[in-house]
Amino acid sequence: MKRVTLGRIALLGLVLFAVALGAYVLPSSEYIFLPDPAHLVTPLVRVPGGHEPKQGGIYFVDVVVRKATLLERLFGGLHKGADLYPASAVNPPGVDDAQREQIDLQDMRQSQQVAAAVALKAAGRKVGLTPVGAQIEDVAAGEPAVGKLEPDDVVVAIDGKRVRTPADVYADMKGHKPGDVVRLTIRRDGRTLLERIRTVPDPQAPRRAIVGVIVTQALAIHLPTKITIDAGGVGGPSAGLAFALDVYQQLGHDVDRGHKIAVTGEIFADGSVGPIGGVKQKTYGAREAGVDAFLVPAGDNAAEARKYAGGLRIIPVNSFQQALQKLATLPPKHQK
Repeated sequence: MKRVTLGRIALLGLVLFAVALGAYVLPSSEYIFLPDPAHLVTPLVRVPGGHEPKQGGIYFVDVVVRKATLLERLFGGLHKGADLYPASAVNPPGVDDAQREQIDLQDMRQSQQVAAAVALKAAGRKVGLTPVGAQIEDVAAGEPAVGKLEPDDVVVAIDGKRVRTPADVYADMKGHKPGDVVRLTIRRDGRTLLERIRTVPDPQAPRRAIVGVIVTQALAIHLPTKITIDAGGVGGPSAGLAFALDVYQQLGHDVDRGHKIAVTGEIFADGSVGPIGGVKQKTYGAREAGVDAFLVPAGDNAAEARKYAGGLRIIPVNSFQQALQKLATLPPKHQK
């Protein structure tokens, strides 16, 4: 019978410790979404002559996204409100982590401009909106555009012909047959690039040539007043509605009526509000901040938020104007 020495026990302990430490710090192939307490918007926004609320305030919510450790992957319940996702659900096709982070930051910058424009228009100020191209909203997996085009790229020309609207893209693509090579001039991070992409048949209309992207209107926004919004390293478009409401409040309107209001939702130039991701984590983040209500895009986002509200009031909205109307129905905080 072999004797187990103290040295062997100590060695075994070191090995087990190393394995546990590795599982705790080494990244896995999956990503984890974590709640982050909602943040007050006003300190991030500078409006000339702006009025800051004495109580209450508009809060935006974000989600911490990072590679999950091996331990987190094995035991997903280590963090309250967390979820695990494969890389395919986090990074767009053909985009790595660094590129996705840059896309998120660009989305944030764009949402800030749109938010300021929507708030100023609502306040009766003149805002200039000039069509400047077709912005890539999504790249479909497995299509020719993967690895060549990215979300937020702006198509400014097709085969040398100027593009100002998504309608221009559809019209120009009609002149191509599946298998043709199309030359797309795009603007990305201040650079102009030329991409040659061989088209494929549209599964829904085989005679139609496509490259596999969804486009929206790209706009140059001209504001009558310089409004500065600095969200630091936070990316993504989901704080757009929160920024718009805070700018409008700083322009002299009683938006929150003394309440602490968490807000999420992408905002568009026409004032409409679009759905966002990470609703579960954002609802937890709103609750952690102790807000009085949470404005969420109507539909699936609002239904998801209600699952995790835990008593928090969820207010679904479809537009900036509807958000103002619903907040106006809240009793002033001092009357409660």
